[in-house]
Amino acid sequence: MSRLLTAMTMAALGAAWAAEPAAAAASAAGRTYRNPIIDCPGAADPTVLRYEGVYYLYPTLDSKGYEVFVSTDLVHWQRQPKCYTDPRGGVWAPDVFHNRRGDGKIYLYYTADNPAGGKLIGAAVADHPLGPFADRGVLAENAIDAHLFQDDDGAYYLYYVDLKDGFKIVVQPLADALTKQGEPTVVIRPTEPWERRDGEVTEGPWMLKRQGTYYLMYSGSGAMGPDYAVGYATAASPRGPFTKYAGNPIAQRGKDVFGPGHHCVVEGPDGRLWMIYHQKNTARVDWDRFLAIDPLWFDDQGVIHTQTTRAVDQPAP
Repeated sequence: MSRLLTAMTMAALGAAWAAEPAAAAASAAGRTYRNPIIDCPGAADPTVLRYEGVYYLYPTLDSKGYEVFVSTDLVHWQRQPKCYTDPRGGVWAPDVFHNRRGDGKIYLYYTADNPAGGKLIGAAVADHPLGPFADRGVLAENAIDAHLFQDDDGAYYLYYVDLKDGFKIVVQPLADALTKQGEPTVVIRPTEPWERRDGEVTEGPWMLKRQGTYYLMYSGSGAMGPDYAVGYATAASPRGPFTKYAGNPIAQRGKDVFGPGHHCVVEGPDGRLWMIYHQKNTARVDWDRFLAIDPLWFDDQGVIHTQTTRAVDQPAP
């Protein structure tokens, strides 16, 4: 399997969708993990690509470019050199996509500083997840947090945060992995109290598809604060309209956990689903963050559940 969850039909995963932590514990055969998962203070906004049986983790870490961490089990990670550098700086929130039904190449959707002011989203391409990635130009200005989803019919959709007049998540149809097609549509705005506790923010989009339903996951409230959290909305089309889940947020601050958010979802080596995300170290308003992993599952009603843990041994993937 190549791209985790976003380049394939989720119905094929079967029991993986409903694997609660107890089931994961039974399959872990005594192996455990403990958050944080890498020893890199400040790491955030992770995306993970599964490629030829190996996991490649790309976090926000260095404002000049992206380093890669490699694992076969989602628990033990080896740091690799930078796969992409950008002279504009301000690099964060990568998204990586294996275009296995197209040209077979690896696409990196990056956020960087815009020399004209603000931020921009661009794309870079490589032959392998370790790069090097070659820049292919800008896709959106006044924008951050790109995420590429390919539907079952092969259509491409780029979700990102449009910063003009506030934080709103939009979807941009693409003719291919690099070419815009038509105009973007706004799909999520910060309307709920949990999205407005520390600024009015909806960001970090991540798309899942299950049994014909599109689940657009996202983070809300300001990422600097301890009330940063994860929710989702559903639709019958990748372009919406989306209805926010009434039980949001599904991941939020709790005992020893502050500001969980800006995540991705990956199928683990056990066939179950895992959320990789960042937490804050304290309840202070700052950028002191680290990376974590915890189970994610669907119940019989199609509701997404997850858990958040810190510094406690948990059953491994």
